[in-house]
Amino acid sequence: MRGLTRRRLLTTAASAASAAGLAALPARAADRPGPGTGDVVDALRALPGLRVIEERPSGVPGHRFFVLGLRQPVDHTDPGAGTFEQRLTLLHTAAERPTVLFTTGYEVPLTARRAEATVVLGGNQIGVEHRFFGTSRPAAPGLTRLTIRQAADDHHRVVRLFRRLYPRAWISTGGSKGGMACVYHRRFHPHDVDGTVVHSAPNNVDDRDDSAYVRFLERVGTPAVRDALKEAQRQILLRRAEMVARYESWAAATGDTFRIVGGADKALEIAVLRASFMFWQNGTAADAAAVPGPDASTDALYAWLEDTAGLPLYADSTARHYVPYWYQLGTQLGYLNVPTAHLGGLLRYPGAIEPRSFVPRAVPMRFDAGAMRDIDDWVRGHGDRLLFVNGGQDPSVAESFRPGGRDSRVLWVPGGNHHVTVADLPAADRAEAVAMIRRWAGGAGAVPSGGGRTTDRNALAASGVGRPGSASVNGGRGGT
Repeated sequence: MRGLTRRRLLTTAASAASAAGLAALPARAADRPGPGTGDVVDALRALPGLRVIEERPSGVPGHRFFVLGLRQPVDHTDPGAGTFEQRLTLLHTAAERPTVLFTTGYEVPLTARRAEATVVLGGNQIGVEHRFFGTSRPAAPGLTRLTIRQAADDHHRVVRLFRRLYPRAWISTGGSKGGMACVYHRRFHPHDVDGTVVHSAPNNVDDRDDSAYVRFLERVGTPAVRDALKEAQRQILLRRAEMVARYESWAAATGDTFRIVGGADKALEIAVLRASFMFWQNGTAADAAAVPGPDASTDALYAWLEDTAGLPLYADSTARHYVPYWYQLGTQLGYLNVPTAHLGGLLRYPGAIEPRSFVPRAVPMRFDAGAMRDIDDWVRGHGDRLLFVNGGQDPSVAESFRPGGRDSRVLWVPGGNHHVTVADLPAADRAEAVAMIRRWAGGAGAVPSGGGRTTDRNALAASGVGRPGSASVNGGRGGT
């Protein structure tokens, strides 16, 4: 898994973006705004509560790219709780085109990126940073208002506001935790958009029962690869003292600490426990040959663990930015479990991979066991116009959504990981997915610059959208 370098594992908003089929596009001087282009800016400035922060080169012919700030209530049920500014982005092409709402689940990318649905529809796109991530953080202390309903109400206000400029069809999309946010938005505001495309979104209905994840990890891939992963985990813990010493040396050299997790020893154990999950989530079949054998050197084992499980993720300089993520897992979204029988006698920290390990003790957490059950019941009973795209080797979707409403589908990429896109689907399924998106948008489709309509595959490929490159930031449930 050499492609999963530290830089890629530390990618923040681009992680959620990649799972939604987003691709960075190069900026070009020709796309900079020129004389007589103030009409869109004037329309944006006329929207109540919206601030135009800046316009940036889009790199997308026929599109303009804006960074925006929207004043949102801290608590949608309590006007007296104050407000905060939520960061948004806009790729504008034309008011008469469909609009795609891209929910990130984390920070919003501040470079022009198009989701697959945006490419297929040749539409506008609004990206929404999740509350309590990036700069979209209320000034008041505490995380009690970081709930799925509050975030869904954020997205609802965005749609209502921007419909004044974009009255045509709306499609929502997101990947991993951003995909989950799409579903939660639809549950509480089912008529805001005309359809939803969700990539690699977990669905942990009962946090007390994680057996689906354990079973998945005991069956995915081949016995030889699974055994190799287990042996690598054992070897790392058998050499724990050497490994921890290296980890601590790295932290000292970079000025990092482990106060949130509780020490380098515990952080190393967490990384080891998550290694097999993250291997299958982010890797491909070609990565199997890179798993160190029982005779591998300590150097090789440490490098493999860092590459696979992202050792810097558990140190404070990175971990502090994801306290809101772990808080959500520990209060509503739930988390997973992994096989540990092969590590008997080598583990020191029971429950080390639970969300509580990543949230400072001063922050209270109480789990709402009914939140995900309510979401799942709605998806199964009323989830109309939902398209789920999952990878067959992605442990994140060991528990997947199963929509029971009208015009909804779950499509699978054989052998795919957490970063699958519509473009990765088998040809027949890909054609079906593109047809669904266009049908929801009233028949709109991607229009290339030369006129006419490209083929479904070419429309995606021409935009640079394909298999995303960046890994999820934490490699676990809920988008990481």
